[in-house]
Amino acid sequence: MSTASSPGLDEFLQARPRLFRIAFRIVGNPHEAEELVQDVWVRWQRTDRTVVTDPRAFLATTVSRLALNVVQSARRRHETSVGSWFPDERVASDVDPQLYAETQEAYAIAVQLMKERLSPAERATYVLREGFDYPYRQIAETLRIGAPNARQLVKRARDRLAEPAREAG
Repeated sequence: MSTASSPGLDEFLQARPRLFRIAFRIVGNPHEAEELVQDVWVRWQRTDRTVVTDPRAFLATTVSRLALNVVQSARRRHETSVGSWFPDERVASDVDPQLYAETQEAYAIAVQLMKERLSPAERATYVLREGFDYPYRQIAETLRIGAPNARQLVKRARDRLAEPAREAG
């Protein structure tokens, strides 16, 4: 596709897989993540791109903010997940099936721990820092919080994830 028919398409298509990963890691649902990426596309089309200095940062910031809005919404607080889904369940022919299964299981456990132990703000800051290596300043700008607050949220997330599992009873 050429950019003449749709301005900004190349930048968006290059960033799209990353946008999906950010959205999925924050909301934990592939369908909502895909909807968020589509919302970002609509916003990107409405944006005056002549004032955007870094399209990748703009798109990542937009998807992060939209994802936070979703997880903080009242509707979302009352829903429960009906199952798990992995963003890439294709198994390459050269991958050991047992290793693949163990990796997927570890990923599912990590996502579940994040959902159970972290607030939406902690989850977002942790994903942006640990998953995408964003500097604290950029996390703060993306989430519209102070840099010290971003550091504190990441530290709190690390601490909560490092806590031993609590026994039910």
